[in-house]
Amino acid sequence: MTAPSLSINPTLSPPSFSATPSSSSSSPLCGPISLKASRSSIRRTRAVSLFCDRAERPECVRSRRGEFAVVKASDMTINEVREEEEEGPPLLDSETNSRPRRIALFVEPSPFAYVSGYKNRFQNFIRYLREMGDEVMVVTTHEGVPQEFYGAKLIGSRSFPCPWYQKVPLSLALSPRIISEVARFKPDIIHASSPGIMVFGALAISKMLCVPIVMSYHTHVPVYIPRYTFSWLVKPMWLIIKFLHRAADLTLVPSAAIGKDLEEARVTAANKIRLWNKGVDSESFNPRFRCQEMRVRLSDGEPEKPLIIHVGRLGVEKSLDCLKSVMDRLPEARIAFVGDGPHRVELEKLFEGMPAVFTGMLGGEELSQAYASGDVFVMPSESETLGLVVLEAMSSGIPVVGVRAGGIPDIIPPEQEGKTGFLFTPGDLDDCVSKLKTLLHNQELRETMGKASRLEMEKYDWRAATKIIRNEQYNAAIWFWRKQRAQLLRPLQWLAKRLFPSPEVI
Repeated sequence: MTAPSLSINPTLSPPSFSATPSSSSSSPLCGPISLKASRSSIRRTRAVSLFCDRAERPECVRSRRGEFAVVKASDMTINEVREEEEEGPPLLDSETNSRPRRIALFVEPSPFAYVSGYKNRFQNFIRYLREMGDEVMVVTTHEGVPQEFYGAKLIGSRSFPCPWYQKVPLSLALSPRIISEVARFKPDIIHASSPGIMVFGALAISKMLCVPIVMSYHTHVPVYIPRYTFSWLVKPMWLIIKFLHRAADLTLVPSAAIGKDLEEARVTAANKIRLWNKGVDSESFNPRFRCQEMRVRLSDGEPEKPLIIHVGRLGVEKSLDCLKSVMDRLPEARIAFVGDGPHRVELEKLFEGMPAVFTGMLGGEELSQAYASGDVFVMPSESETLGLVVLEAMSSGIPVVGVRAGGIPDIIPPEQEGKTGFLFTPGDLDDCVSKLKTLLHNQELRETMGKASRLEMEKYDWRAATKIIRNEQYNAAIWFWRKQRAQLLRPLQWLAKRLFPSPEVI
C-alpha cells in the first residue's frame, strides 16, 4: 500500500461549510489531521493536537473531496495521532445554511442578570441568531429573566445559590414544565454553557429528545476550586467535565489556551474542540466616550494624576489583591475598580487610605465612559478563559497591561506585544510595575498603543463570530451526532439482517 500523504486543517475551527474555504481564523490551536491515500483506502486521524507558530501559520486550500490541505506545515508538533477510518464533516451549501434553525440555549447563570464575561457574548449571540432568522429559546436561571430578548423565547428555571459562591444562582432545569416547553419547541440543536448544574439538565433533555448538543466552556472551574474550597476537589471536577463533554457532540472554547488545557486533560476528542471566535461591540466601547467628568470621578477629584482602571467582577480568583503591592510602588498614580462581587468588601479594606475608587456596577454609557477615561487598563487575573473586559478596554482606545496567562495572550499575541498592549509574567510584580510605569509616564507611547489597540479590535465582530458558530460549528456538531447514531444502530442493523434475511432476487 502506498504511504498516505499528510493534509492538515490548521485552525481550531472546523472546515468551512460555505461554498468557498475560509482562512480567517487567528487561533494557533489546530484541528484534526487527515491522511489522504487512494480511493479504496482512505485513512484518517482522530484526537490530534497541533500547535502552529502564528507567524508561520499555513494557508489552506480545499481539495476535490472537500478536505483542507496545508501548503506549509512548519513549526508543528504532533501530540497524538491515531489512525482510523473516519470521514470529516461535509461542506454544506449556502442554501442549506440559510434555512432557519430552532436553537435551544441553556445558559447558567442568567446572561440578563448575572455580570460575567459571557454576558455580552450570549446577548450578542442571541441577537444575531435572531437577525439570521433562527428561532431561539433560552432556558436560564429564574432571576432577572426579561419577558423577551430580540424576539427569543425566554424560560426561567427555579434556582438555588451556589454553596461556595452565594451570588451565583444554579438550576438543574429538568422540571416537567421545562422538558415539555423544550419538546414543544422541537429544537434542531441544544447549546448549553458549561460547567455548571444546568448543563446536566440540558444533556438529559438532548438525550430524551434525540437532539444534537453543543457545550461551550466558559468558566475554568478547576482553577477556581483551590481558591474557594478544597484542593482535593480538583480531580473530581475534571472527571465531571470529562463526563459532560465526552457526551457532547461538540465543545466550544473562548480561547486557544483553554482549548489546549482541555486537550491536555483529554476532556474530549481534539477534533471535537472548536473555537468560539472573540468579538467586541466597537460602537459601545469607543474612544469617543472619553469624559472629563468621569475621569474626575474615577480619580477621586485628581484628574491630572495617572489613572489605572480595572473593570470586572470582584472575585478572589481575579488576583486583584496583588494590585495593592503594585500601587504601593506607584504613589503618583490612582486606581479605579469598576464592578462588584463577593470580594469587594475585603478589597476596600485592603485599599483603605490609598488613592483607590470603587464605583460599583456601571452600565450603558457610564461604563463606556469609565473605560475610555482611564490611562491604562490592568488585568492581573490568571484564570480568564478569554478576558472580554480586555477586548472592551482595547476597543475603547486604552492600552492594556495584562498577565501572560489564560486567554489574555490570545488577545495580545506575541507579535502584537508592545504594539497593542503589554503582558507580564504571572507573579512577577516587578515586571507588572515596570510596564505600567512605561505607559503611565510616556503619553506618546500610550496614545500610539491605544490607537493600535482600537484598530485591532475593529477586526472582531459579534455578527461574524455568530455566523461561524451557526453555519460551521453547529453543522459539525450535527454531523458528529448523526455519525454516532449510525454507529450505535449498526449492530441492530446487522442483527436485523441475520434475523430477517431479504429474499433472494429470482
